[in-house]
Amino acid sequence: MTEVEAKKPQESLQDRLSQVVELLHRHKLVEDLTHRQEGHHQDRVENLVHRQNLVELQRKLDELHPADIAHILEALPLDDRLTVWQLVKAERDGDILLEVSDAVRETLIADMEDHELLAAARDMDADELADLAPELPRDVVLELMESLDAQQRERVRSALSYDEDQVGALMDFEMVTIRDDVSLEVVLRYLRRLKELPGHTDKLFVVDYDGVLKGVLPIKRLLVNDPDRKVVDVMANDPVSFHPDEDAYEAAQAFERYDLVSAPVVDKGGKLIGRLTIDEMVDLIREESESEVLNMAGLREEEDIFASVWKSLRNRWSWLAINLITAFLASRVIGLFEGSIERLVALAALMPIVAGIGGNSGNQTITMIVRALALDQVSTGNTARLLRKELAVSLINGVVWGGVIGLVAYTLYDSWSLGVVMTAAMTLNLLLAALMGVLIPMTLIRLGKDPAMGASVMITAMTDSGGFFIFLGLATLFLL
Repeated sequence: MTEVEAKKPQESLQDRLSQVVELLHRHKLVEDLTHRQEGHHQDRVENLVHRQNLVELQRKLDELHPADIAHILEALPLDDRLTVWQLVKAERDGDILLEVSDAVRETLIADMEDHELLAAARDMDADELADLAPELPRDVVLELMESLDAQQRERVRSALSYDEDQVGALMDFEMVTIRDDVSLEVVLRYLRRLKELPGHTDKLFVVDYDGVLKGVLPIKRLLVNDPDRKVVDVMANDPVSFHPDEDAYEAAQAFERYDLVSAPVVDKGGKLIGRLTIDEMVDLIREESESEVLNMAGLREEEDIFASVWKSLRNRWSWLAINLITAFLASRVIGLFEGSIERLVALAALMPIVAGIGGNSGNQTITMIVRALALDQVSTGNTARLLRKELAVSLINGVVWGGVIGLVAYTLYDSWSLGVVMTAAMTLNLLLAALMGVLIPMTLIRLGKDPAMGASVMITAMTDSGGFFIFLGLATLFLL
């Protein structure tokens, strides 16, 4: 437990945010009051109060973990965010920049001078520098690379050579390696000479003289076995390992499946070049989840909640434009049946029910399919079976709930034929929703796109237009 955690174990993250917001509010309030005062000592009083409030706020920030400060910065409007950011001690800038979201990091970096950015980045590890480098000004990156030693420079270049969704972009270079021909006692003495172990060290990596991975020695085996035993007799010979060009999300799934804390990364020749750790995998899974939610809603990228109006517009306009087109098409479908609606006003009251239930069912199906695709549970071999299953579920739901709403329609309008049409339309629209719920993400996958991209917008468009056409078409054929 850290000192910060020991001080305030009972505080939630929301409590800490509320305290910072309260201090900011108090600072602004007093500052505003002093601005309105008139008198010879106004400037002196204002300066004193200003400093007093900011000192108290800075003291509060000093108590918080960098991840908590990052959360607070993300939850504040831009002006307040920059006020808090200026109060953060310079030596903590780097840790916080790594914790905040990409959108918020952009606003913080824009507020920093080049020398501040260099100071924040100088103590970072190679993998951390690689994460931050694409967002730094080019001249800062060049100066930073020149300040690194040859090994660090090569590691940063190596990490930057991989795409952000590959294992190589996430691997950590800080790890402990040992030989397999030494005793456990020698290993223990070696560890005691180190200043500290790299974070998330649950195993040591056993390599030969050429750096080729031979196995891993879990710390728990090191501690419970006889110190005179050789590493080769105790180590695990078949560890889960990854290649740097593998998909990072598949690696994250392996971490969850095998309950890993760390795992080696090896090149094609089996040489150990880095490791993956659980903290990077958790961050990746969270980012992937957030990305899926954003894509389902048709947002192009992560958005700072307090971003400028123009920036938010740029992020949201494209799928809204598509939605407008689909809504217009749905309205034209209704326009085809204006005469039917005029002759039977009940149709206008009932048709939103058919479209709404269809949209909800389609979103359920598409969410399940996108999740299954993310977990690699769907392949070309089982797509047909999955489609049959979803159609069967929708058929049963359509008959049951369509029957219910059909009875309601019969009760309200005293027309059994309207009730039958309502039941049939509901069933057919749910079948359409199931079909589209499977085909839309599968088609996007075939096209090399994210299966969640705009899925919610597209399924709603299909079930709205389809629902209106089916219901009004059946009503025109059988009721009028």
